[in-house]
Amino acid sequence: MEDQAKILKYLVSVEKLAEEIINDKQEIIMIDKRRNQNREALRDLIKSGQTKCWVTVGSVLVKHNVDSAKTLLETDQKQLNIDINKLRSNLKIKVNDLRDLEIQPPVPGLMLVPMSNKETRGLSSAGLIPR
Repeated sequence: MEDQAKILKYLVSVEKLAEEIINDKQEIIMIDKRRNQNREALRDLIKSGQTKCWVTVGSVLVKHNVDSAKTLLETDQKQLNIDINKLRSNLKIKVNDLRDLEIQPPVPGLMLVPMSNKETRGLSSAGLIPR
C-alpha cells in the first residue's frame, strides 16, 4: 500500500508541474498576442498624424491625446516584455524540475544566455571573434 501511495504522490506531482508548464506557455502566447496588438496600435498612431484618438479603457471608449496614448502603449509594452521574460525564465526552471522528476537529464543548452556587449567587445578585441 505504501508503494501505491508513493507512486500516486509522484504522479500527482509530475502532472501538476506539467500542467503549470502548459499554463505558462498559454499565458506567454496570450501576452504575446496583446503585445503584438499594442505594437500595431502604436505603429498606427505614429502613421496617423492626428492629434486625438479613441482609446478603449475596459469597455469604454475615451477620446485621448495621441502623445499620451503613445506613452501609455509604450509603458504597457515594457511591462508586457518584463512579464514575458519572467515567465520564460521561470519556465526553464520548471522544465528542468520536471525532467528531474522524470529522472531524465536536463535539456542541453536550455539555460544558455547570450553574451553581453561588453563580453563581445572583449572577445573581438582579443581577436577571438572576427569583426
